[in-house]
Amino acid sequence: MKVRTATIGYGFLGKWHAQKAAALSELCELKGIVERFPAAMSAAQAAHPQIPVVANWHELEIDAAVVVTPTSLHFSVAKELLLAGKHVFCEKPLCSTAEQAIELENLAFEKKLVLQVGHSERCHQAWEKLRPQFTTFKGPVSLRIDRFAPFKGRATDVDVVQDLMIHDIDLMLWLFGRDVKSVRAWGHKIRTNHWDHVTAQFTLADGMEATLTMGRNSVHEVRAVEVFHASGSTRVDLFANKIQTAPAGEVTPGVFTSEETYEKRDHLLIEQTAFYNSIIHKTPAMVDATAGRKAVEMVEAVLKSLATGESVKCHG
Repeated sequence: MKVRTATIGYGFLGKWHAQKAAALSELCELKGIVERFPAAMSAAQAAHPQIPVVANWHELEIDAAVVVTPTSLHFSVAKELLLAGKHVFCEKPLCSTAEQAIELENLAFEKKLVLQVGHSERCHQAWEKLRPQFTTFKGPVSLRIDRFAPFKGRATDVDVVQDLMIHDIDLMLWLFGRDVKSVRAWGHKIRTNHWDHVTAQFTLADGMEATLTMGRNSVHEVRAVEVFHASGSTRVDLFANKIQTAPAGEVTPGVFTSEETYEKRDHLLIEQTAFYNSIIHKTPAMVDATAGRKAVEMVEAVLKSLATGESVKCHG
């Protein structure tokens, strides 16, 4: 079985998703690229001359779609596809509000359709080694995640919380498996009318504290996760693909830290492969609608704290 697929949106990320779908010919058949802007339609047709480029997915015979539109359109496009009985892989965030996310989650469940969310930071090889440790930690844990990037002039229709922080909110929830009790956030509007630099402090169950700082107007690029626990500390450089550890004891006689590199992977290829396999084999999505909804709920809590200047209680 091959999944008949369309990619919807041919912007910065959409072009890469179309490339991956075309490359996965053993799992899917790319039936078309959906784009409404003339310049993007021309670019898509030039890159994929054998693939139809259309303005509406209804023109195509498909089983599934990869939604790579602006965030503001995620809900309407995904809902229309699900109502029509199509499986959906939606780039993060799943949608703009928790209310919308709940509707999509329920709709996918009722229709027995795969709804996968593009939280690609889960694909780092480092987590295969580290997540089994992190999920078993007992007692206090301190987590710090920094994600800074120079201004790139895109995704300006949303704030840095929806654009970047949502990656690491999902990582925090997935890597440690703990419910969030409260969050307090503060930030700055620099380049746009939205939040461009935000720090959020999360209090989680079982004595865990997490500080996430995201900025899209930095002079350099940083993507790092640091974990401190009674058993030692670990830093993962997601940009350089390095794991650095300082355990409670010696690594070797007289040596107290270690460093190793891990393989760089094609995250979009991994995600799309998982999506088509879920459809073909009727298995759970790699990142399901529930995970997507929880990330959106946490984004709402952060934005509420930014707006009020106060700590916001969460319900896990």
